[in-house]
Amino acid sequence: MSKIKKFIAKKNKSKIVSLTAYSKNIASILDNYCDLILVGDSLGSVLYNYKSTREVNLSTMIEHSKSVRMGIKKSLMIVDMPHNTYRTPKEAVKNAKQIMKKTKCDGVKLEGGKKIYEIIKSLVKNKIPVMGHLGLLPQSDKTFKFKGKKKLERNNIIRDSQLLEKAGVFSIVLECVETSLAKLVTQNLNILTIGIGASKYCDGQILVFDDLIGLNPMNYKFVKKYANIRSYISKTVSNYSKDVRKNKFPNKKNSF
Repeated sequence: MSKIKKFIAKKNKSKIVSLTAYSKNIASILDNYCDLILVGDSLGSVLYNYKSTREVNLSTMIEHSKSVRMGIKKSLMIVDMPHNTYRTPKEAVKNAKQIMKKTKCDGVKLEGGKKIYEIIKSLVKNKIPVMGHLGLLPQSDKTFKFKGKKKLERNNIIRDSQLLEKAGVFSIVLECVETSLAKLVTQNLNILTIGIGASKYCDGQILVFDDLIGLNPMNYKFVKKYANIRSYISKTVSNYSKDVRKNKFPNKKNSF
């Protein structure tokens, strides 16, 4: 059974644990606990201080993904296709093949529903595993608001989730989707839903790693900070700087 089929088989059996990673060292730690590791275009804001994920390009995603690949042994590795790399089926297939070949990832993730239906079909036809993404779409939404409060939004997300499954995606990320809607979508699909700000009723969860560990000073409603690593790093660097200034480091033990 392929990694993708094993992944889908977890539906209604065990919750899916997912996190983002942008480098080998972090990926090697996450690999011990995650079912899926995403090289997300969120690296644009997390690492490069871009105002939008739309500024992330293909070469940046590929280079970070190559690093992450070296840290993963068992987890499913998925790479975000950045903005303007899948505008047509031909462009999508060309760029997805490049990502798959250069990073040795297990699949790619695309944002959108009905508008990219034919594009996803084309990718799947070319044997490229695809993860969908509905709800809040950072690559195209101008405002960051949760989805599903309005009837039209709800109907569109339900329709799009069914279209994505029909097109052949193996799972769908639901971002900032209202609880009852996320639950309904999850129940109506045979594929997995991975939530971020989309309730406990999804088949699994994903968070940006820097948010999880408290490295990002920002606070978001959908994030639970499991550590305050920012404070720990600060104390560590402070101790190091004191030792250097007092000529306590390096000592005899640290010297040749």
